[in-house]
Amino acid sequence: MGNRLSKIYTKTGDDGTTGLGDGSRVSKDCLRVEAYGTVDEANSAIGTVLANKSVSNDIRRCLTEVQHDLFELGGELCIPGHRAIENEFIDRLERELDRLNSDLPPLKDFILPGGGQAAAACHLARTVVRRAERRVSTLRGQESVRDEVLRYLNRLSDLLFVVARVLARAESGQEVIWDRSRIHKSD
Repeated sequence: MGNRLSKIYTKTGDDGTTGLGDGSRVSKDCLRVEAYGTVDEANSAIGTVLANKSVSNDIRRCLTEVQHDLFELGGELCIPGHRAIENEFIDRLERELDRLNSDLPPLKDFILPGGGQAAAACHLARTVVRRAERRVSTLRGQESVRDEVLRYLNRLSDLLFVVARVLARAESGQEVIWDRSRIHKSD
């Protein structure tokens, strides 16, 4: 393992730069930093889901594994040329997605983010993962990013959608359905 932080502040970023994992320094607003920073934000959002006591041990196990994956993914983005995310990670997400989705009724309508504290937090995490996916896609337009990184983020946002559905049903017994007819109702 690399160096351990014994001192939290280094003052090396006071000039608006930060160090990548390979030792190079870049602007804090460069695409690579924005991409792995948004992945870190997604990881924190998943932590907010896990902070809810209503989250089952099954979901907790699944999302904790995802958090570890996101550290690996952030490391891959932080160290140009580093490989961390493998197809096995994506296969695991797909298995979890299929397993959790199998007990849910088919969607016939759009659902709104909500359905309880944990479900709403999971929907927020899903949208942050989608933003991370967009940031990584933008980075990929200028620098090398492996396919597995984008595939992982895409599959993760799908998984979080299904987890949010599971959580909404566990917390409130139902999901919040988008009422399309409301725009046609007269006051």
